[in-house]
Amino acid sequence: MENIWDTYKTAIIAAGVVLIAAFSTLFVVQEQEQVVVVRAGKPIETVNRFKPDMPFGETGAGIWWRIPVLDTLVRVDKRILDLDMTDQQVLSSDQQRLLVNAYARFRIIDPVRMVERAGSTEGVRTQLEPILNSVLRQELGRRTFAEMLTAERGNAMTQITQNLDAQAREYGAQVLDVRIKRTDLPEGTPLQSAFTRMETDRQREAATIRAQGQRDARIIRAEADATAARNYAESFGKDPDFYDFYRAMQSYDATFASEAEGESSIILSPDNEYLQQFRGGGR
Repeated sequence: MENIWDTYKTAIIAAGVVLIAAFSTLFVVQEQEQVVVVRAGKPIETVNRFKPDMPFGETGAGIWWRIPVLDTLVRVDKRILDLDMTDQQVLSSDQQRLLVNAYARFRIIDPVRMVERAGSTEGVRTQLEPILNSVLRQELGRRTFAEMLTAERGNAMTQITQNLDAQAREYGAQVLDVRIKRTDLPEGTPLQSAFTRMETDRQREAATIRAQGQRDARIIRAEADATAARNYAESFGKDPDFYDFYRAMQSYDATFASEAEGESSIILSPDNEYLQQFRGGGR
């Protein structure tokens, strides 16, 4: 073994140097990343840069080379990244203090600008978080708390996304979407006041609906009674004698039936006017 080392020592050392130089010169770029080559603190090249609708396998990923020592690599994720915002208090246009929790989705589309102005994807997050907070306050401050619970919320999110995206481009990022995860009133007196106000509003609304229902019922009953009276008048008007007879029979039925239940007696003169229908209606 010592003879082999003595004989091929120079060749082995040379091969080792070549291997070290090769590993220092070559680098691998993954499909899901883009790499910025920085020389002397200045970006000089971008490998596998993000391009919309680029087919998988044709993006430029693979083995690349660099100048050892002089060149450093900054790896940037090509995938969609997230930005989660901590709970923030926002004052709505109706002076309600809201506790808002939101998130954004973005990707790096200009890695050179990102390296120059933010340094890394974490640097982009650090820059975008206060901007997102500011844009949320401005946009939600123009709307009432009730509007946050309607379709108007979608319009607000679209406007927030556009405003945040315009400022994110300064850091080489593209904002794809902004969504609110939760919008609540702060715990304590404001929340209890809101619940009390909502309960009072619902009670007032229920009382209004009941009053309208009672009014409509009275109108319907009055119209029905008027229609019934008109129909009776038209029917009995064709034969007044029959109408007198019919009303008398109703009166007899009510009077004698009630008396029969109480087992009482009624004594009337045969000439009493009340009994004229028994005598043929006085005819």
